[in-house]
Amino acid sequence: MSATPSVVSAAPADPVDILRTLIRCPSVTPAEGGALAYLDAVLSNAGFATHRVTLTGPDTPDVENLYARFGTRGPNLCFAGHTDVVPPGDAAHWRFPPFEGAIHEGVIYGRGAVDMKGGVAAFIAAGLDFAGAHGHDPDHAELPGSISFLLTGDEEGPAINGTEKLLRWLADRDERIDHCVLGEPTSRATLGDMVKIGRRGSLSGTLTVHGRQGHVGYPHLAENPIPGMVKLLAALKAEPLDGGNAHFQASNLEIVSVDVGNPAFNVIPAEARARFNIRFNDLWTPDTLAAEIERRLRAAAGNEVRFTLAFEARSSDSFLTAPGEFVDLVVEAIAAATGRRPELSTTGGTSDARFIKDHCPVVEFGLVGTSMHAVDESTPVGEVAALTRVYAGVIARYFALFGR
Repeated sequence: MSATPSVVSAAPADPVDILRTLIRCPSVTPAEGGALAYLDAVLSNAGFATHRVTLTGPDTPDVENLYARFGTRGPNLCFAGHTDVVPPGDAAHWRFPPFEGAIHEGVIYGRGAVDMKGGVAAFIAAGLDFAGAHGHDPDHAELPGSISFLLTGDEEGPAINGTEKLLRWLADRDERIDHCVLGEPTSRATLGDMVKIGRRGSLSGTLTVHGRQGHVGYPHLAENPIPGMVKLLAALKAEPLDGGNAHFQASNLEIVSVDVGNPAFNVIPAEARARFNIRFNDLWTPDTLAAEIERRLRAAAGNEVRFTLAFEARSSDSFLTAPGEFVDLVVEAIAAATGRRPELSTTGGTSDARFIKDHCPVVEFGLVGTSMHAVDESTPVGEVAALTRVYAGVIARYFALFGR
């Protein structure tokens, strides 16, 4: 833990400068790359109490995380995100070096510019301005509440030693988060056009159809598992899982791999395996969905196809942050800064919101995500500044509504 007396600055924090510094930290999962060390120094110098927490687990890399808080009283508004990034690929294919943070014609380039160092830079800048405005109050007695930052280096990796465990670490210290904004790149085409108020769940499984290996010239002495696999996969896809509802699109099952591991033309394989993933809405739980998948397979298999089915242990539930005061204030902050009222969405993949929702209401909002994970990942400088204004507006509205 580190905390130093508040340092008041008349000039507002520069989110673009923060972003360029973060991009220059090569924090490819699970490497910290200097990103959290930099933020720790910036925040502690501004009066935040900071905690660098290294979390571990079997068969997974150790991961550094950061929690920082300004204020000691509730309510505690938390901004969450990650500083780890995916690998840049071949740097020669980039217009500018991926860890340079180059600015060209009003656009900043670099790995993590969108996902999600841009969001981190924007909410850090907004938080620094909040702290600067209250820097005359070292005891925090006059604060309407607290703001905090929860940052992980494990979101792009296995997501085991990051946000989920850091939240448990906070709970063990009786540290309460009342509401959270996750700075993932949720905007679809224009900053402010979409905010995530929930996510579908995710369930992955492996289907194995068992046969008996043999020579293709003597099929009566073997049992080919491939026709059975085709039959079972067709049964899984024959009927929609559901039609969706007011807040969630329909659940979808996608077959992502089919393999028999057979390099020979004259051998009937012994087994066939298929892997699938289901993104599901709140009409299902992982247990009810698994039961439906098994029901479909058994009905299709009858007494003709021998199979086993295994589901991955790490599934995630769907969740919804119901529209209300917190969602409304985020929407109003977005509208005030961008002139757009965002669509309330639950689309897309999973995020660390799936862990945060077990502790407090969470809403996701950030930059336009079209270039995330791509070569020449980039974002306009003006949108980083506008996102900072959104987050500052969230802070102001939050304490006007919920502050003590």
